[in-house]
Amino acid sequence: MTLYQNNPDDTLKTSWIKIVSKYNHPDPVKSWWQLSSNLFLYALSWFLMYESLSVSYWITLGLAVPSAGILIRLFIIHHDCGHGTYFKSRKLRDITGVVIGILTFTPYYSWHRNHQIHHETAGNLDKRGIGDVWTLTVDEYTNSSQWQRILYRFYRNPVTMFGIGTLYMFLLNNRFTKKNMDKKGRSGIYLTNAGLLVFGAILILVIGIKAFVLIQLPVIYFAAIMGFWLFYIQHQFDPSYWSHDETWDYKTVALQGSSYYKLPGILRWFTGNIGFHHIHHLGPMIPNYNLRRCHLENALFQEIKPLTFRTSFKALTYRLWDERTNELISFRKLKVS
Repeated sequence: MTLYQNNPDDTLKTSWIKIVSKYNHPDPVKSWWQLSSNLFLYALSWFLMYESLSVSYWITLGLAVPSAGILIRLFIIHHDCGHGTYFKSRKLRDITGVVIGILTFTPYYSWHRNHQIHHETAGNLDKRGIGDVWTLTVDEYTNSSQWQRILYRFYRNPVTMFGIGTLYMFLLNNRFTKKNMDKKGRSGIYLTNAGLLVFGAILILVIGIKAFVLIQLPVIYFAAIMGFWLFYIQHQFDPSYWSHDETWDYKTVALQGSSYYKLPGILRWFTGNIGFHHIHHLGPMIPNYNLRRCHLENALFQEIKPLTFRTSFKALTYRLWDERTNELISFRKLKVS
């Protein structure tokens, strides 16, 4: 099954595929410049954080925020490589993805296998569970046992998701193979873990274990929080789109079930234009540096109501999908209704 098979309107399908196809082609100059400049900036940020340790750790923690932002930007390159874009050479994409995967504590092959499933099933109520945020419907929640409700409330609590959960995912969960992984996915986990050991060992020999921990831990933690927030807000917003398999539509879930997160310029830079997530889901082969141009040049995307940085925080209250009203609701609203 391809990503485009479920659209019932062939004429409309041809139209939007033609639009996104115009931007699918990577520019080697832009790709190499973006990759090399961001690797340089990330190395520079590590150097500045190390130098700041002798002055004040508060300065180090302050520098960890933009360092984490640069790491997010590198992760977007990792993400693009997995979608088969960014470089024309598959071998070059895979090498780049594996290397950045070590820096971001994210195994390249297994992560992108799950991410591909996410693209094929986002917003599909019958195919939840891989590469998404655990979301129950109102009926599923009300019919759950007391223990299942407690577990779900714990999972959906922002402190859990953006505190414990982020550290667990990047530091622990990404280190282990799973039963359903293929050979390539398992090998990728081992390769990433080996790369992390080498990366850590070299830096520890150069700057010492204390400095390494004081720098690496806040950087990866802040980056994990930022990254999970972006992933969360891309599909946990209102109004959104969820549907059962028989009515699920690829174009609709892209334009209505994936957010247009309108960020200030500096945040758009750090996040590699992933705020144009509606366009990314419609055309996952579009390199990150072409997403904004695609948005500006096509009225189809400008009609989408943006989610602003200020209004996006309301999404932290959303907990359940109400199939009766077709909206995400809070636990409080469930009690009232």
